[in-house]
Amino acid sequence: MKHCIERPREFCSLNGAIDVVGNIYRAIPIIHASAGCSLQAANMTNLYYLGGYHGLPSSNCYEKEVVFGGTQRLRETIQGSLDVMDGDIYAVLTGCSMSINGDDVESIVSEFKDAPYPVVTIDSGGFRGDTYYGYQLALLKLIQTLAKKTERDPLLVNLYGQVPSTDFTLRGDLEEIARILSKIGVKVNTFFIEQDGIQQLKNSGNAALNINLSPWIGKNIDAYYKTAFGIETLEYNGWPVGPTAVADFLRKVGDKLGIDKNQVEKAIADEEKYAYQYFDSLMGDFERHRFILVGETTVALGALRFLVNDYGHIPLVVIFTDTVPDNKKAVIEDEVRALEYNENVDIYFEDDNHNIEQIALKYKERLTVVLGSSYEKPLAKKVGTFFVNVSAPCLDKKTLNKSHIGIRGCITFIEDMYNHY
Repeated sequence: MKHCIERPREFCSLNGAIDVVGNIYRAIPIIHASAGCSLQAANMTNLYYLGGYHGLPSSNCYEKEVVFGGTQRLRETIQGSLDVMDGDIYAVLTGCSMSINGDDVESIVSEFKDAPYPVVTIDSGGFRGDTYYGYQLALLKLIQTLAKKTERDPLLVNLYGQVPSTDFTLRGDLEEIARILSKIGVKVNTFFIEQDGIQQLKNSGNAALNINLSPWIGKNIDAYYKTAFGIETLEYNGWPVGPTAVADFLRKVGDKLGIDKNQVEKAIADEEKYAYQYFDSLMGDFERHRFILVGETTVALGALRFLVNDYGHIPLVVIFTDTVPDNKKAVIEDEVRALEYNENVDIYFEDDNHNIEQIALKYKERLTVVLGSSYEKPLAKKVGTFFVNVSAPCLDKKTLNKSHIGIRGCITFIEDMYNHY
């Protein structure tokens, strides 16, 4: 082992695959792994092991299955899942031990080709990569299995690039992104959360455009949509947060789809008017903070642009916690350098909690607020400043449909900034 990470924010590829399948309505993940893998993966992705709101069937393999093979155990688990779990697609996800031992999972799954609903297999052994790898692997497999092209919809877009467990306001964020796109007549396939997620996957081949929110995740999905359906991708790095970013986002989407510019500008004017009437009410109490921001790229870039470009706060350092490939780091750095105020903004790519704390302590004399995950809350206390939870994990509160993006979400973001919890 090269090194250990204190309090990791991402986990193995099995977690990423469960994160995808488990957050699509009526998609059933079937885990072919040891009992420990199944339990830990379910806990880390906010799903419930063999019960709760979702249910997570598992073959629960032990030494016997690892040594002598677990195909019979898997066969029984798939059949039991089809009998008991009410779903529209079933995905067999393999853990490390069963990916290594040589079980012919594809052959077992093929025995269920006449099942009422599709059964697919995803080789998501944890040793293959992290949560982000599992996300890309699983989402691509579901798209390959379900997506069809019948008739192109000129106002339909596919949205992806945000791993569900890396955005604790994901439900509200997806609702808000769908709302602001609807202002220019655009429909969006978000895949996650909505009750028609599987139908959205099926219909995604008819989209006129993909919107990938990440500068590095999902490039395999971009390529597949292009090759299979001729769908181009708009790379929009990070969530659009606040009036400036929303205006930029709507103009870029409108331009790609050929939407009337007057319609786009009217939508932008309406959204700006809504936001600024709330901003105005706080001008007498305006606080300008010097801040540190810690979080996953897609969330952090959106929050950073809003705090600087719309609200005039001063960034000291931003720490990106996802496992960005070296050849993509320059793209993210360019996004930071494009801020209205980018003087002396330090950029780090770091996911170790101890190292993040050591970086932050360098700025303690100038720092007035820490924005990050629950892991950064003790750090804020240590340096004697305020804390705002903007990134995952969020461990001390429940979030239902709260949002930090778009127009409605940025207002909530400001409330959180002023309430200093």
